[in-house]
Amino acid sequence: MIKKPINKTAIIVGAGAGGVATAARLAKAGFDVTVFEKNNFTGGRCSLIHHEGYRFDQGPSLLLLPGLFKETFDDLGTSLEAEGVQLMKCEPNYNIWFDDGKSFELSTDVARMKLEVEKWEGKDGFERYLGFLQEAHRHYEISVAQVLKKNFTSLLSMTRPAFLRHLFPLHPFESIYSRASKYFWTERLRRVFTFGSMYMGMSPFDAPGTYSLLQYTELAEGIWYPKGGFHSVIEALVRSGERLGVKYRLSTPVSSVNLDSKGRHATGVTLERGETVTADVVIINADLVYAYNNLLPESSYSRSLKKRPASCSSISFYWAMDRQIPELTTHNIFLAEHYRESFDDIFKRQLIPSEPSFYLNVPSRIDPTAAPEGKDSIVVLVPVGHLLDENQGIGRKGLAVQSKQDWNAMVTKARETVFATVEARTGVDDLQGALVKEIVNTPRSWKDVFNLDKGAILGLSHSFFNVLSFRPKTKHPWIERLHFVGASAHPGTGVPIVLAGAKITSEQVLDGFRMEKPWNVEWMKGKGGVKEIDRIRALPLLSNVHIAFLTLVLFFAVVAARSW
Repeated sequence: MIKKPINKTAIIVGAGAGGVATAARLAKAGFDVTVFEKNNFTGGRCSLIHHEGYRFDQGPSLLLLPGLFKETFDDLGTSLEAEGVQLMKCEPNYNIWFDDGKSFELSTDVARMKLEVEKWEGKDGFERYLGFLQEAHRHYEISVAQVLKKNFTSLLSMTRPAFLRHLFPLHPFESIYSRASKYFWTERLRRVFTFGSMYMGMSPFDAPGTYSLLQYTELAEGIWYPKGGFHSVIEALVRSGERLGVKYRLSTPVSSVNLDSKGRHATGVTLERGETVTADVVIINADLVYAYNNLLPESSYSRSLKKRPASCSSISFYWAMDRQIPELTTHNIFLAEHYRESFDDIFKRQLIPSEPSFYLNVPSRIDPTAAPEGKDSIVVLVPVGHLLDENQGIGRKGLAVQSKQDWNAMVTKARETVFATVEARTGVDDLQGALVKEIVNTPRSWKDVFNLDKGAILGLSHSFFNVLSFRPKTKHPWIERLHFVGASAHPGTGVPIVLAGAKITSEQVLDGFRMEKPWNVEWMKGKGGVKEIDRIRALPLLSNVHIAFLTLVLFFAVVAARSW
């Protein structure tokens, strides 16, 4: 009797976007995969909140870099469409509201952008805008090819010639604000094209210029919203994994990762209920800093991670309204008058600014299923500082951390500011009077519900010395068979970037077991020839006419020189 080969086993701790994508990939490669999740839902921050017919995206509310989503589902042998996920394009991308009552519409429509830019910076301004897009395009293409799809396992990884020759064109040593200032000559447009650094949890005055790639993907590829909420994408990944045999155990917290007697190999996990589960490999999708300090033995490295700069947190409001608010589009940005000072309050003082910038999303504007008929659901994200440790913080001498970060007072202040700002800038009448139900997330709830270190919603900071080879690795430095995927591991935060990280981590696991990567095989099978009409042929930089002209100029120059 021929025995059936025994599959390798994998445990994944956490069912966030990176966890469910890694689970599906490893299952496709032949692993028996079990995912343990502390909450009773999948997706982590990428989950939904419901209230009496209203639906809110708890975390991400817009889909960017659609190519990375497509690649993930292609690799699993399916597609978003096949899984029933309908993407709806948001147009305009945003309506940006300023303190002087003016607004700016960001759009993928070139004609609309020409009018908007020229309104403030004239005809030359649009030409400079195209120059900004060209630079941002380079940042985008280089970053996807050389960063998001490559692993950086050591400092030597940064010396790869393919990466090194692109280092300076990525402008990692200049801020996104300084790069934008070369193309936009008014303060208004500099703000319009730099606020997106908030998606990385950074101030535009500190975020590397590379991150203009976010503006590029929004302007060139658009902003999309999955019908039914962003969690529909996670559900599609979960279904894909379950068809391949992935098992999910929700409401099942892990208390520790188990190691062998020498502490050099991961052997499984122990659950909070006391059960021990073994596996050939463990992948952690829980917050990385939390995992190093709570699921693994203490070390100097785990302590050092807690000292690293973290991203910001947020006070997030989820509002059920008793009527529609037509003055608001799907995505709205309200920028503070004192732009730089507001970011300093968040990232240097870990507080809420006296006048915060904030993001306001109306999912029911593009997807009517998000609210009862004739009503709106609204999500407001107010960036604030992360939680401080007892020995941290800036404030009056002797003032306790709890006093410096009075979250109840901050929530009240944020709520009042949002209502007053929206009404003043858009002309909405009595916005607060339309509110029938409020749900709130604060840095404390982000930490408690999702185990986010310091309540930082985007993980570790993305400053230069916290990315590439400096970012925590996708494999533990000295424990074998222990890997990481998620916002604080390479390549970084954001759902599409985490999906790219899931592929990197999965392939690293497969390399460790010398196993085939099934998506590479299928890609090669599906690769066909190129039709003659589609063959790319680069024209020479100089035509025959140019060459003849330059030859004549050179000839007469030589003759003239000899005559002297």
